[in-house]
Amino acid sequence: MALRRSSAYSKKRVVPYTRTSKRKGKSYIKTVPPSKIVKFTMGNEPLFNQGKLPYHVRVISTENVQIRDTALEACRKYINKRLEKAFLEKYLFKILPYPHHIQRENKMLTQAGADRMQTGMQKSFGKSMRRSAILKPESDLFFIAVSNNNGVRTARKIIKEVKTKLPGKIKVIHEFKK
Repeated sequence: MALRRSSAYSKKRVVPYTRTSKRKGKSYIKTVPPSKIVKFTMGNEPLFNQGKLPYHVRVISTENVQIRDTALEACRKYINKRLEKAFLEKYLFKILPYPHHIQRENKMLTQAGADRMQTGMQKSFGKSMRRSAILKPESDLFFIAVSNNNGVRTARKIIKEVKTKLPGKIKVIHEFKK
């Protein structure tokens, strides 16, 4: 089954739907879909900890937005593959938001005779289908650390290519930390 369009979930004010508990009575959500993001940190972290990657590129959101875990995973795969090819393990790439928010979907049938099989909007709460991260303005999305100024240009070019996979507007900030 195909994903529902992201515009169905793109409200500017979202009430997070995240309550899960080990005790059955206190949990509002009975089934939690797994996160599609495989890794959150890629590259050479010991090199970053030693201070050998002083050029940092941060990608931040400029508006309230929900980003699905599938979109974050698609960006992660693309950016990591391009960074791996360009820098040969001399970089650090992190995905910063975690998709806590659980999105629900009220499935509707569209074929003939469907009106006898479904309740329509009578019981429209929906089942949990996927996860998303809720971002506020000025919250970080990605972090990339590289060793030289040419690496900053390459990282900015890669982010420009991946911008179409992300909802909302983003801003790229680069800085030098010694």
